[in-house]
Amino acid sequence: MSAPPLLPARFEDWCDPRRTALLVYDMQVGVCRQVARSAAVIERCGVALQAARRAGMRIAFTRHRSPPRAWLGATQLRTAMAWQRASSPDDVQSWFARGAPAAEIVPELAPRDDELVVDKFAMSAFEGTPLATAWRDGGLTGVAIAGIALEIGIEPTVRHATDLGLVPIVLADACGAGHAEAGERTLATMRFVGEAVFGDVDGFAAALARTPT
Repeated sequence: MSAPPLLPARFEDWCDPRRTALLVYDMQVGVCRQVARSAAVIERCGVALQAARRAGMRIAFTRHRSPPRAWLGATQLRTAMAWQRASSPDDVQSWFARGAPAAEIVPELAPRDDELVVDKFAMSAFEGTPLATAWRDGGLTGVAIAGIALEIGIEPTVRHATDLGLVPIVLADACGAGHAEAGERTLATMRFVGEAVFGDVDGFAAALARTPT
């Protein structure tokens, strides 16, 4: 198998399992139930997953976690209060505690035994997780991203990936937003900044179908 080009010019060239892996961001039961069009995002993520699996592409999932109460510091409490519209820290609930059904990946996208699952407290998938090490150790330079939510976690992951020397590939139709207008602003900002490569799930699947495994 010939080596992929050093700097791909096209979206299709980035969809190469030798250089890119798929990252499914926070597609959890408790996250999806808060997003109006989560069913469509789940369906699109499922198509991307199946295409990646058929092509032998490596796949990783993230799950957002709520720290135990004793570990809810100022940042975690402030964020939780904003998300839960709570007026007092005493009203905060641990939506994504360890073992909670809401914290698990939706069954339609259940990870397989050979797929990486990492837990995180931060918004960026690369902060406080082994993902950067796994990507670099595997000789990967591209991160194809799908999941929820654009304005909360996917944009920070895109920016962080770039700072790590990785190229984010956003599968836009497989990315959901908690707030539609905020999601559109996020996509517009990422396109303006120019760090990410943009495509859709059908193009991703078609490119993988043409790539030798």
